[in-house]
Amino acid sequence: MTGALCGKTIVVTRPRAQAPRLTSWIAEHGGEPLLFPLLDIAPADDPEPLRLAITQLDRYALAVFISPNAVEFSVPAILSARAWPAALQAVAIGPGSVASLATYGIRNALAPLERFDSEALLELPALQRSCVAGKRVLIFRGNGGRELLADSLRERGAEVDYVSCYQRSAPDSAAALEALWRSDQLDALTVSSSEGLRNLVDLLDAPARASLRTTPVFVPHPRIAELAQKLGLQRVILTEPADAGIIAALNVYNWRS
Repeated sequence: MTGALCGKTIVVTRPRAQAPRLTSWIAEHGGEPLLFPLLDIAPADDPEPLRLAITQLDRYALAVFISPNAVEFSVPAILSARAWPAALQAVAIGPGSVASLATYGIRNALAPLERFDSEALLELPALQRSCVAGKRVLIFRGNGGRELLADSLRERGAEVDYVSCYQRSAPDSAAALEALWRSDQLDALTVSSSEGLRNLVDLLDAPARASLRTTPVFVPHPRIAELAQKLGLQRVILTEPADAGIIAALNVYNWRS
């Protein structure tokens, strides 16, 4: 096998459903991808809030999907109960969510073009005060999460509701990663979530935490990079957004440094 990543074992920590593209790219460039999701994704414990929201969709002007998981754990239930309202504008946090919506026939979703976070969503013309004041906005998300989007939309005059349609949880063990570090067979990690990074640090034993501090960690967002540095990681590589940004950074990284 040849390629820029030849002989490198690179851990992909995305949720399992969102990992295939990145793992395939790593393999295509000669690397050995290891899938180790730092967030386990499951349906919400209580399906009633989603069922209630489905009956009230016509009351909303905007439906915001925080992640592809938000799409996958809400839209099938919506479409099994009713058609998507013609007047309901879908808004997505990034291209993955836009693509997921399109697979269900929900097209023309609004989304940021460069950064894929709440701050970028709030810069969209359709989410400015002149457009959302007096309107109702429904946000599909997992359990917990940041409040910036809802708080900002409320400040702009919107009435905002949440539906937690899935839940995130940490894996039970990081023994597989600890074994790789002990045998000096783990070359880098890709981390696309601040919550996932916290889960990783909490799972590791002391020797593995020490190894993590000196292992290259590729992250696609400044917020994750800032957290990584606060946690003492010494080789944090901030990439361009999304999978494309991560693979580009992996390809040009100086592995001999």
